[in-house]
Amino acid sequence: MVDEIRRRRRVPRVALFGWATGGQRAGYYASLYPNNVSALILLNSLYRGSSQQAQIGRGTDSEDPVHPGRFSQASCGGYRYNDAASLLRPWDHSIPMEDKSEWRDPSVTRAYVDAAIASDPVSRSQSPPSFRSPCGAMVDSFYLAIGRQLWDASLVTAPTLVVASERDFWSRSEDREHLVADLVHSPRVGVVVISGATHFVHLDRPERGRTEVLDTIEAFMKN
Repeated sequence: MVDEIRRRRRVPRVALFGWATGGQRAGYYASLYPNNVSALILLNSLYRGSSQQAQIGRGTDSEDPVHPGRFSQASCGGYRYNDAASLLRPWDHSIPMEDKSEWRDPSVTRAYVDAAIASDPVSRSQSPPSFRSPCGAMVDSFYLAIGRQLWDASLVTAPTLVVASERDFWSRSEDREHLVADLVHSPRVGVVVISGATHFVHLDRPERGRTEVLDTIEAFMKN
């Protein structure tokens, strides 16, 4: 995909933005093909850490109860099904108020769910409609959550911006600390924590952190 964008735009390098597991993939790519990347922006992504990660780390359903420290294949095989409820559940839990519409625009919520369901051509054949997502990302995330490392940030040569939400349930402060410590060949490294924001900050209402995220990214790219 990066090569295709470079070809169409007739540019040698592109900027990469990744959210959560998307950030893990973007960082990995930037470490493998540094000459193709002009800037790297990671939002709420794991990197390496051993502290508790309630969603996917030690002691969760993702860990093999017979072999602690190993991912449980029983928790997720080749892929898993995701319906609207499973998409919205973690978002709902992140919002500290009863009326979720005060924090997020219902039209954005619908668009998010609709786009996800539409990403799989067979999703409408399921009841309720559900799209398939590969479990490889969950395997990678489990091992990142317990202290292993998927990619080496010291191989990144692009300016890098690390953004995190204060209320994020995915990434942790130690992920940011280890990432910044490893970015020894990045000419410029920025770290921003959005106060009070959730894991879904870029989809929340503007005053709930989305405007700050977009302004932060724009300022970083302009510089």
